[in-house]
Amino acid sequence: MSTKILAVDTSTENCSVALMMGDEIISRCEYAPREHTTKILPMVDTVLAEGGVKLTQLDALAFGRGPGSFTGVRIGIGIAQGLAFGADLPMVGISTLMTMAQGTYRTHQSEQVLTAIDARMGEIYWGQYRRQIDGDWLLQGKERVLAPDALVQEQNANQTDSGIWLTAGTGWESYAELRSQLNLNAQKGEILYPDSQDMVVLAKYTLARGEAVSAEDASPVYVRDTVTWKKLPGRE
Repeated sequence: MSTKILAVDTSTENCSVALMMGDEIISRCEYAPREHTTKILPMVDTVLAEGGVKLTQLDALAFGRGPGSFTGVRIGIGIAQGLAFGADLPMVGISTLMTMAQGTYRTHQSEQVLTAIDARMGEIYWGQYRRQIDGDWLLQGKERVLAPDALVQEQNANQTDSGIWLTAGTGWESYAELRSQLNLNAQKGEILYPDSQDMVVLAKYTLARGEAVSAEDASPVYVRDTVTWKKLPGRE
C-alpha cells in the first residue's frame, strides 16, 4: 500500500499544500503574503478532491515547522494540528530550510545547497545541506540565525567544503554581497521559498525513521530564541 501524506506550509510569503500518494504528488502553491488563513484550507480541499482521498485515509500530516515568519509558522502549525486532531493523524514537522534544499534538487539536481531566509533585524536563518545516497539530506552543523557578517567570518575560518553549492532563499536577495564573500563556490539558484511539494518528499523519510508525533506534541522551531530590539528614547 502506498504512503499517503498531506503537507501544509505557511511559514513564509508562500502558501502551499501538497498530497503524496506513492510516487504521485498533487500540489498547490501561491505567493500570498498576509492571505494564508484564507488560502490554505481551500488548497487542502482541492488537493484531497483531486487525489480522491479523505483526511482519514492519510498516513500522516506534515507541516512547515520553521524557521520563518513567527506568525506564518504559528498559522501553519495551528491549521495542521486542527486537521490532524479531526482525522486522528500523526504529524511530521519539516524544516523550511531543508525544504528549499529539496526544491533546489528538484529544479537543478544540485546535491549541495546553501539556504538563507531573511530573518529581519539584520539577520538570516541559515542551513547548509548535502543530499545523501538515499535521497534524504544531511545538515552540516546546525540551523541558526545570525548576522551575515558573523556567518562569513565563521564559515571562512572553518571552511573545508568543496564543489559547487547552489543558493536558495530570500536571504541571498536581501544580502546580495553574501555569496561573493564566502570562501565557497556558491552559485545562484532559483528557489526563494519553501514549497509543500518538496516538504512532502522529506516527510516520507521522517515518517520512515519513526519521528512522527501526536498532534498535541507538534511544535514549531523558531531557531531565534530571543528577539533583538532597540528601546525607544525615554523607554525603560
